[in-house]
Amino acid sequence: MDARQLEHFLAVVDHGGVHKAAQALFLAQPSLSQSIRALERDLGHDLFHRVGRRLVLTQAGDALVEPARRVVRGLASARSSVDAAAGLETGRVEVAAMPSQAVEPLSAVIGAFTARHPGLTVAIRAAATAGAVVEMVRTGVTEVGLLASSEPVGSVGVVLEDFGTQRFVLVAPPDWPVPAGGVVRRADLAGQRLVVGQVGTGMRALVEDIRAEGVELTAVVESEHREAILPLVLGGVGIAVLADSWAPLARQAGALVLDLEPPAHLRLALVRRRQAPSPAAEAFLAAARSVR
Repeated sequence: MDARQLEHFLAVVDHGGVHKAAQALFLAQPSLSQSIRALERDLGHDLFHRVGRRLVLTQAGDALVEPARRVVRGLASARSSVDAAAGLETGRVEVAAMPSQAVEPLSAVIGAFTARHPGLTVAIRAAATAGAVVEMVRTGVTEVGLLASSEPVGSVGVVLEDFGTQRFVLVAPPDWPVPAGGVVRRADLAGQRLVVGQVGTGMRALVEDIRAEGVELTAVVESEHREAILPLVLGGVGIAVLADSWAPLARQAGALVLDLEPPAHLRLALVRRRQAPSPAAEAFLAAARSVR
């Protein structure tokens, strides 16, 4: 086998099939299929069950995923180390981030990083939950992650570095009746219709905590797309509890942004593998620490 075959195998795994993987790799689909078959012949095992047009990992294929990521990531690290000898003029770092934290503070981190190293590029990979960020870093899908959680996060195989906190705020349509003093207490939310995130997110956990206190709320929309929440609020569908990273965008769009009492926060953390990071990833982490 060779590294290119492993890259092809991982692309099929990550994109869920040969067609999308071929598009992402800018390869002809028959060429990619031939590469996967050659890898299977070399290993002596089928890596996928072919169910109609779908490809499902076999037990052998599942066993190959993590070692393949280590090989591919190791080669990327080797290239990055060579680039570092030339002063980090070229290279790439891949970062897993949750939606709200991709708005901020990730934007500020990337701004600092690219200002220091204009020849380096960043790829942001989406992760819906803190656990997904950890898993993407642990398995080598990305080298670095940024997560937020209101609960302790497992860190097997990775290192978590404290990155501060984000406060939750209430986002409402401009005509929403603001309580006296401009601060919203949890009891003020009784009877309200909410747009909420999916189970496993900090914003959803806070809504469930408020419900557990006896405040009756109606979750009228559950959205996995965080970017859809603000338009839904402005359209009068309901109000939402969001991380304050969305506050500037919400205000610019004309929404009300109000403090919640008592306050609730998310804890932010940088995530990296236990192995020494590549030079590009180390430079990214340094930029992150500078804006923490």
